[in-house]
Amino acid sequence: MKRPIAALVLGAALLTAPSAPAAATADPSWTDRPTGFAAGTTGGAAGRTVRAATLADLRAYATAAEPLTVQLVGSIRVNPFGDMITVGSDKTIIGAGPGAEIVGGGLFLNAAHNVIIRNLTIRDSYVPGDFDGKSADNDNDGIRLDTADHVWIDHVKIERVGDGGIDIRKDTDHVTLSWNVISDINKALGVGWTSNVVTHLTAHHNWIRNTVQRNWSIDNAAAAHLYNNYLTDITQYGTMSRNNARVVVEDSVFDQVNDPLVVHGATAQLVQRRNLFTGTAGRTDTSGTAFDPSAFYAYSPDPASRVKDLVRKYAGPRQQSERTPRTVTVALDGTGDYASLLAALGATRDARGRVEIVIKAGHYREQVRIWPNQSDVTIRGDGDVVISYDIAATATKFYGGTQGNAGAATLALLGSGTVLQDLTVQATGAPAVRAAGDRVLLVGVTLVGGYDAATGRGHLRNSTVRGSVDGPGITVVEATAVTPAAS
Repeated sequence: MKRPIAALVLGAALLTAPSAPAAATADPSWTDRPTGFAAGTTGGAAGRTVRAATLADLRAYATAAEPLTVQLVGSIRVNPFGDMITVGSDKTIIGAGPGAEIVGGGLFLNAAHNVIIRNLTIRDSYVPGDFDGKSADNDNDGIRLDTADHVWIDHVKIERVGDGGIDIRKDTDHVTLSWNVISDINKALGVGWTSNVVTHLTAHHNWIRNTVQRNWSIDNAAAAHLYNNYLTDITQYGTMSRNNARVVVEDSVFDQVNDPLVVHGATAQLVQRRNLFTGTAGRTDTSGTAFDPSAFYAYSPDPASRVKDLVRKYAGPRQQSERTPRTVTVALDGTGDYASLLAALGATRDARGRVEIVIKAGHYREQVRIWPNQSDVTIRGDGDVVISYDIAATATKFYGGTQGNAGAATLALLGSGTVLQDLTVQATGAPAVRAAGDRVLLVGVTLVGGYDAATGRGHLRNSTVRGSVDGPGITVVEATAVTPAAS
C-alpha cells in the first residue's frame, strides 16, 4: 500500500541549503515543489541534511531508513562500472554546486516512495560496442524506477549511459520530470514494462537531443501529459503512444525528428495540441481523446514559440561548468575520450571552428547522424576502423512504414563541411553514407552499401564504393573504384 505524503515543508529546506543555486529565486525554472502528477512529493525534507562526497557515503545515505536530504558533492565514480545505486523512500538526492555528478552508473528506485532527484549529472556508463544495450552487463540506465511512486526528477542531465536515460517501469506512478536534459544515447525515456494501466506521468520543459529511440516510448500509461518539451536531432522516432497508453502532447517543439508522434496499436490514444514541427519527416499521429490534464491539476504552458529558448537556457543542473573540446578520440578499449562516435559528436557539437574526431581501430556498430546544426566536422580513422549498422531501406518499422534511405543509412551527413577520412562504413540493404549536407569530402574511405547524394555537393577521392553512387545531389568522383554491391 502506498503511504501518504508528509506535509509539504520542502521549499525552505531546499532554497536555504548549500545545494541550491545562489540565484535560485531569480530562475523561473527553479521551484521549491513539483507540479503535475508528482505534486506533494517532499523527498527527505522531513529529516536531516547530509553530504555525500564518496560512493560509500552515497550508497549508505541513499538507503538509510530515515528521511534524508543528501547533498551530492563533486564527482562520484561508481564501482563496479555500470552498477545502479539503490535509492530508498523519503530521500532527496541533490547536487551541491557545480560538478556534482555520478559517473559510470545510475540510480535505482525499487519500490521507493517519495523521492526527489535534482541538480546533478549522471553520465558515461555506456559499455563500448553495445550500442543497442543488449549485453548482459549493460542494463545501465541513468535512472530506473520500478514500482516506485511520487517521484520528482528535476534539472538533471543524463548523457552517454548504457541503456535508457530514464526508465519508468512496472506500475510506477505519480512521476514528474521537469527541466532535464537527456542526450547522446540510443534510448532516451521509456514508460511501461507492465500490462497494467496505472502510470500517471507529467513531463515538462525537458530537452531530448541526439538520441535514436524512446523519446518517449509510452506503453500502458493511464495518463502521460507531455508539454513544453524540446526534442531535437532524433534518428528513428520521437514520442510514441502504444498499446493502452493515453498521451497528451502540448506546446512542444520537434526539430529534426523523424516520425515525431506515433500511435502504435489499435487501443493507443494520443492527443496533440499547438506543437511546432521544424525539419521533421514522417508521422504526426493522433488517435482518440486520451484525457484532460486540467481535470487532474492546474497548469499554464508556455507558448511553443518560447520553448526552445527557455529549455536551452534553464534545463539541466544549475551552475554547470563545461568545456567543449574541438579534438576528441573515440576508442573501444577505454583509452579514448569517448567510446562511441555518437557520443563524440554530442560532446563537440557546440565547438567553434572545425572539430576533429579521431577513431581508434575497432568495429563500431552504431547508427549516427551529423545533424544540420553541426558543421565542419572531420572524422578520421586511426587504424582499421569499421562503422556499421544493419537496417535495410526496405525494412518495415515495428510501428509501420518502411525505413527508406534516410532511416536506414548507417551514417548520415546532414551538416555542411563534413570530412570522412581513412575508415570503412558498412550497411546492409541501405546506403552506407547518406549525404544531405553541402561540401562533403570523403578521402580514403571504403563504403559497403553505396553513397546516397541526397542533396548538396560531395567529393569522393581515393576511395572504394561497393554499391552505387547516386541521388539528386552533385558528386565528384575522383580516383575512386565503384563496383556493384554483393548480392
